[in-house]
Amino acid sequence: MSAQRRWKLIGLMYLAVFSLILVLAYQGSLPPILTQNDKLAHVVLYGIATFVGHQAFQGRSLYRGIPGFPAVFTIFTILEESAQAWSPNRTFDVGDLIASFIGIGIGYWSARSVMNKSPK
Repeated sequence: MSAQRRWKLIGLMYLAVFSLILVLAYQGSLPPILTQNDKLAHVVLYGIATFVGHQAFQGRSLYRGIPGFPAVFTIFTILEESAQAWSPNRTFDVGDLIASFIGIGIGYWSARSVMNKSPK
């Protein structure tokens, strides 16, 4: 299996985990380990998602070199956090949004570092 195919498979598996966490959050059924460490969970979950997504999409860029996956995922993050204002089990929290952005930044930086070290 090629490295590219492996990253896509990992990405699909992580998408399933990430989606399950979102569904559980909107149902008010998240495990305590995630709710008690909310900001850290945002950094870690969004960081891993960005790292895996950037790898799966081979670091593709959008217009003028804007990194594709991190840009789209940032927009998703803003929309998802904003949608929490209408949920009975969730609340909009700027701190969560900042933690998510930090995770996206760390994930992107890590993915770029790994890609730059990989043999071409």
